[in-house]
Amino acid sequence: MSSRREFITLLCGAAVAWPLAARAQQRERMRRIGVLMSAVEGDPTGLEYITAFAQALAELGWSVGHNVRIEYRWGAGDLDRFRRYAAELVALSPDVVLASAGSIVGALQQASRTVPIVFVTTIDPVGGGWVESLSRPGTNATGFASFEFSMSGKWLELLKEIAPGVKRVAVVRDPSVPAGSGGLAAIQTVAPSLGVELTPVGVRDAGEIERAR
Repeated sequence: MSSRREFITLLCGAAVAWPLAARAQQRERMRRIGVLMSAVEGDPTGLEYITAFAQALAELGWSVGHNVRIEYRWGAGDLDRFRRYAAELVALSPDVVLASAGSIVGALQQASRTVPIVFVTTIDPVGGGWVESLSRPGTNATGFASFEFSMSGKWLELLKEIAPGVKRVAVVRDPSVPAGSGGLAAIQTVAPSLGVELTPVGVRDAGEIERAR
């Protein structure tokens, strides 16, 4: 439940992040927002998120069908769909696009380097190459990082407390996801001080996880 509340809070923050200048001009023409969700269409939690987003916009004076139109796309966790829907949304010339996952930001930036993107629940926007830094994005994307990589090192410390005799640890990760590099780096940093030999294991699907055991 806490992660759900955090996501909704980030969505509401994304609504606030829409430039003040645009809000001041909202009566001039119908604005268009693209929303690309990573969930399956009809997913109850996803519907809760977009409802909260629309409510936050309404509180800021944006009325759907009156001065703003929202175009939703549901990627269902599929990278090909992310790319296809990103291209569709960019073709609609939106004023801004909301991205609910880091891989969606990447797909949107492949489609356009000028359309403003606001991201939420993104683990490592810097490591993923979507922004230059958290304080100065330097690209057409900005938003909220939902994870602090120093916590990854804490996981290894906790494992060592639970099983002090552990000397070798495997880190199972998907190397095709750029966001994971920051977490691995944090674990690698603390491993020597804990006397642990670290072995990264790259997996991309359930079959590879089984073979890596």
